[in-house]
Amino acid sequence: MKNMPHDSSDLVIRALHWVEWIVLILLSGTTVVAIGQEVVVMVHQRAVMLHNILLFFIYLEVLTMIGLYFQSGKVPLRYPLYIAMVAVARQITIDSMTDMNGWAMTGLATVILILALAVLVIRYGHIHMPYDDG
Repeated sequence: MKNMPHDSSDLVIRALHWVEWIVLILLSGTTVVAIGQEVVVMVHQRAVMLHNILLFFIYLEVLTMIGLYFQSGKVPLRYPLYIAMVAVARQITIDSMTDMNGWAMTGLATVILILALAVLVIRYGHIHMPYDDG
């Protein structure tokens, strides 16, 4: 009877592991499809704009994050922050071409600064306060 909870826990952990891998494969596939769709849009428009290039950087960071997760089983917190910074930069480039006012642009630039500072704090913590392996 004592082994029953342990066996069911192992089963749940294995099931979650498989779900995790399936979702990672789906994320990889959908990211590759999104890259293809963006290439089609650029070919149709016969132009490559800065916001297209920044979108490719977002896709690249997503694929890198997925690859790191496949290798280590962990997602470094820095990668979502990098993705957020590029996404905000992309928003600035898209909206500045239309009707973004100075305050909105300053606010978005401040968001990028805060995200960059968060990356620095995380890097500092990893270097000066590493986790114990035990």
